Amino acid sequence: MAHVVAAPDAVSAAATDLANIGSALRAANAAAAAPTTGVIAPGADEVSAAIAALFSDHATAYQALSTRIAGFHSQFAQALNGASEAYAAAEAANTALLQQALNLINAPTAALLGRPLIGDGAHGTAPGQAGGAGGLLWGNGGNGAAGRNPGIPGGAGGAAGLIGNGGAGGIGGAGAAGGPGGHGGWLFGNGGMGGPGGSTVAGGNGGLGGAGGAAGLFGFGGAGGLGGHAISDVAEGSGGGGGVGGRGGWLFGGGGTGGAGGFAATAGGDGGLGGTGGAAGLIGHGGTGGIGGFGGTIGTEGFFGGNGGTGGHGGLLVGDGGDGGAGGVSGFGGLGAAFAAGGIGGTGGDAGLFGAGGAGGRGGHGLGVVGEAGGHGGAGGNGGWLYGGGGEGGRGGNGGNHEFQGPAGVGGDGGAGGSARLIGDGGAGGAGGSGGIGIPNAAGGAGGSGGTGGSLSGSAGTAGPDG
Repeated sequence: MAHVVAAPDAVSAAATDLANIGSALRAANAAAAAPTTGVIAPGADEVSAAIAALFSDHATAYQALSTRIAGFHSQFAQALNGASEAYAAAEAANTALLQQALNLINAPTAALLGRPLIGDGAHGTAPGQAGGAGGLLWGNGGNGAAGRNPGIPGGAGGAAGLIGNGGAGGIGGAGAAGGPGGHGGWLFGNGGMGGPGGSTVAGGNGGLGGAGGAAGLFGFGGAGGLGGHAISDVAEGSGGGGGVGGRGGWLFGGGGTGGAGGFAATAGGDGGLGGTGGAAGLIGHGGTGGIGGFGGTIGTEGFFGGNGGTGGHGGLLVGDGGDGGAGGVSGFGGLGAAFAAGGIGGTGGDAGLFGAGGAGGRGGHGLGVVGEAGGHGGAGGNGGWLYGGGGEGGRGGNGGNHEFQGPAGVGGDGGAGGSARLIGDGGAGGAGGSGGIGIPNAAGGAGGSGGTGGSLSGSAGTAGPDG
């Protein structure tokens, strides 16, 4: 038996296009009728008259044929439009029947538990309202509403039931936290993404990013929300920290990525911290830590880049630790005041029984205006208890140049390599960052030490080179 799939909207649009084409053709034929059917003979002789009559006869025949084709075109367009209406009516009838059946199924659980059996949760609408929970058997959680007004946190994402994804958290109002993501399905489904923190525009710190939702038995944790930015060139404000990534499924699934830290105000402030990556459950990789935010670029004080987030723990049985997030670029070093530096790279996550440790995050660079220092690289995570190598240490950030004939910024130190435990090689140390150019030039950072090898078998990691 042949099956036909029709999209009523697409068929209706095609019918409308055909009608428009027909109108354009009729208008063009009407405009050409008078000058082509009434051709004037160029001379008084019989040959000229015969040629003019011949052209006029051809034009008349064309107009007659065009009229017949236009009629056919109109009938075809009408038939297509009728088919579109028939498909739409059939779809509406089927939808109504399905909705009636769904209402009948959902009525008992909705009356007893205040939650449907099948269906998605409603999205939040009022400022900061949480999303509704999904159906007990199947359905995604609704998304949380934005806080909209200053200081109002974003709404939490709704939880799924047995199967489904958690809803996303809403963005926070100015300076307020984003809503947390909803929990994924108990059996299968991913956690919802955390809502971004609210940004400020007239001074004050950005809001924290919402935490990512956790998964159930099978699924991936939701990503943490971005930290809110401080957007002002007249008032100081620091960026908000990124949200923590959600936990992966208890049996299988990786942790969510940590949210990036928000940027500081142009007028000054520190960058937001990157969020920690989510841990895995039994089998899965840890989430990557969030990137630190940029420091402020104007002012008389030193402003720091945000530190990168720590990588999530790998699965208890199998799984690598998550990589640490990179540190943010430093802000302005200040006019002879406090010293500024790039953010420190996040530490790599540890593995469980089997797996490699996560790599440390790179240190943030100095901005390069008045000799800001580079941030230190993050340490690598440790390898699995039974088997797995340590993670590499993060590279140190480069020191900034001094553009006004002053001392340059030193490079950040490389992070230490992670250690193996029973069997495995230690991670290599991170390279030191290079020093900046100024008067005088600055030294580069020291390379990180290598991690120790496994106590039963394994080599030690090599030390990182100096910058």
